[in-house]
Amino acid sequence: MKGGIKYRLLNFMLPGLKRWILFILIGIAVIVFGVFLLLGYHPIMLSGMFLHDLIQDAAHVGLTHRINGLIVIMGGTVVVILAIARMTVSVLGAYLPDDRESIPDVLYRRQLLGRGPRVVVIGGGTGLSTLLKGIKDYTNNITAIVTVGDDGGSSGRLRQELGVLPPGDIRNCITALADEEKLVTELFRYRFKSGQGLEGHSFGNLFLSAICAITNGDMVQAVKVAGRILNSRGQVIPSTLGSISLVAQLKDGRLVKGESQISSSGGEIDKLKIEPAAEPTPEALTAIEEADLIIIGPGSLYTSVIPNLLISKIVKALKNAHARKVYVCNVMTQPGETTGYSVCDHLAAIMSHAGVDASEANKLIQTVIVNSDIPEVDSTSSCKPVNADPDKINAFGISLVQKPLVNTQPVSDQNYQHDSAKLAKLIMLEIYKDKKHNRLLANPDYVDSEAHAIVSMKN
Repeated sequence: MKGGIKYRLLNFMLPGLKRWILFILIGIAVIVFGVFLLLGYHPIMLSGMFLHDLIQDAAHVGLTHRINGLIVIMGGTVVVILAIARMTVSVLGAYLPDDRESIPDVLYRRQLLGRGPRVVVIGGGTGLSTLLKGIKDYTNNITAIVTVGDDGGSSGRLRQELGVLPPGDIRNCITALADEEKLVTELFRYRFKSGQGLEGHSFGNLFLSAICAITNGDMVQAVKVAGRILNSRGQVIPSTLGSISLVAQLKDGRLVKGESQISSSGGEIDKLKIEPAAEPTPEALTAIEEADLIIIGPGSLYTSVIPNLLISKIVKALKNAHARKVYVCNVMTQPGETTGYSVCDHLAAIMSHAGVDASEANKLIQTVIVNSDIPEVDSTSSCKPVNADPDKINAFGISLVQKPLVNTQPVSDQNYQHDSAKLAKLIMLEIYKDKKHNRLLANPDYVDSEAHAIVSMKN
């Protein structure tokens, strides 16, 4: 029987260097024991007499018995501490690669992050994953609520062929929260360039689809398993488990169905809806209810942010939540979705689709964060900086926060995005500013002791 005494003895007898060294030492000990018996000495009694004489001699070296006792105790303590330290390093070292930060730094960081605020981030696409990369350095208590309306590329094919929720945006968020972000991101974004049925698929999408199949089609459970495998600093939850499609009504009267078709439609969006009507995941509602801070965006307005707000129960939960609610507006407009939009236009679209009128706008969003460092783009670029209009924003009863938040390097075609570190640091200041037991001083880099320690460690 596996695990029994016989099994363990047989397993111990298998060839191996360490067990033969142990047998050699046991054999030598037996030989020495036999020699003592042959000479007429009892080994146990002889050892006892030797220790007795040794202790008695040590007690008469000129020091009092109290001092001798303290010296012996201190020596034993040093040995025990060194042994425990070496054992701890050996055990933890097996789980931490050589290129990772030191063990004390890991423990200190995780202790602080475990006490961090409960942050809920709502959206999808690259905007959401960019924010998560920065937020995870300040708290482990992160919940990303992700849209599942994607129907293009690898996600769309898996959705049609396997019937799974589109894994693309979920995959991006899991990799953004992963402990080994760079390596995991490269692996999960890898796309097969050849192979019948594999070409065009990303490894991460296949990975999530495989776990979903193992968990009997439960995508929420599959995402939890993937998060544990990747040691993610937070959780990712689909906004709904229903198979939804996005339908956009354009101002020229056309109806466009499917996320992949909306951005390339070339028309101005008038109204967006989801088909069929969807129910939210219970975990998403619980996270919103328990949150200390709720962040909407950044991300594509009509295909990443608004789809989550077309689920009425999520909007109701947001309005009733006691958390501080922040909207992070995109740095640039998006061709095919928000061409010519200002910050206020983004807010107006969100309120309209969420079914919230101007008088209740601050129940859904209390603060909007806008980049103040306007990037320079040439006139031929299809992406333009999103301009703030403070007076109109204030008319919504929403406060405006403007800071330099842009990444200095465009991602493509002069399309700039947020700098994840700058954005996360600003948001942490907004979190702690409203807590009664904290004080935000004149120095903008100061937060209360815990947050300040995390910010200092991050820098």
